[in-house]
Amino acid sequence: MISFSVTFSNVLLMLLYLLPGFFMCKVKKVKPDHLSSISVILLYICGYALYVNALYGLDPSPALFAKMGLFLLFALAGETLLMLLILLILGKEKRKVFALRMLSIAAVMGNVGFFGMPVVRALFPEAPEAAVYSSMFNAALNILAWTVGVFTLTGEKKHISLKAALVNPSMLAVFTGMILCLLNAKDWLPDILRTGFSTLGAMSTPLCMIILGVRLATMDFKALFTTKLAWLISAGKLLVFPLFCYLLVLPFPLDPVFKGSILILAGTPCASILLNLAEIHHNGQELAANCALLSTLLSILTIPLLSLLV
Repeated sequence: MISFSVTFSNVLLMLLYLLPGFFMCKVKKVKPDHLSSISVILLYICGYALYVNALYGLDPSPALFAKMGLFLLFALAGETLLMLLILLILGKEKRKVFALRMLSIAAVMGNVGFFGMPVVRALFPEAPEAAVYSSMFNAALNILAWTVGVFTLTGEKKHISLKAALVNPSMLAVFTGMILCLLNAKDWLPDILRTGFSTLGAMSTPLCMIILGVRLATMDFKALFTTKLAWLISAGKLLVFPLFCYLLVLPFPLDPVFKGSILILAGTPCASILLNLAEIHHNGQELAANCALLSTLLSILTIPLLSLLV
């Protein structure tokens, strides 16, 4: 039950971060038009610092990098296999429906960094590799989103972009963190930079949730809670996908932190990258936003329940 209380309190805290954005938007002190600029700060500055901070202080070893690579492979395998399974179940005719194609993608793409990293860190406080696993899951998400994901959604190969998959703030942060780790940066990095990475990285989750709070304030609550497909996608993302990934790793002789991290990270709410993919197709933006918000609200129940398996 300790894992339940730890995850519940951490998810509750993150949901409370929604409130400032929600109320500031409602009293018209913050406008939705501001979100694009704030999101740039989140992605390019705070998010970058979050991933670098998670990686640079580790002790480099072949065992660590082997675990990182293995986690990346399992994350990619879990995402790809479930997505293909959903598409197979849908059948040829239903795959022509854009919203149902989004179901296959949204069910496997979660907010593993800004939302997932604080949870696994709290759940495994003595295991710094838990934050590293979050970084690896995020790398898998980016690779899948801009290759298989964007092709599934649009049906057009021209939108597949290896550059977008590998050259983006999150991936560059992972590369930077790994290089600093290999160079034993924890032994020589100036304190001012350590503090900078730590402070900016810690801002990521509150800022991400404040942005979601502003978006929540602009939503039609009736539509948010009555869109059946959004509920189906949320159930797939919050319950089916994490259990699928957990069953995938269960037969292997992996440590509890590895297995627990993939379970919890796979159970994070739908990622905002869905909005980016929907905008490419000029369709489904409202559904993507509904999925991100609804799954975030429901995660207060699902993530603590999943933690009981850890």
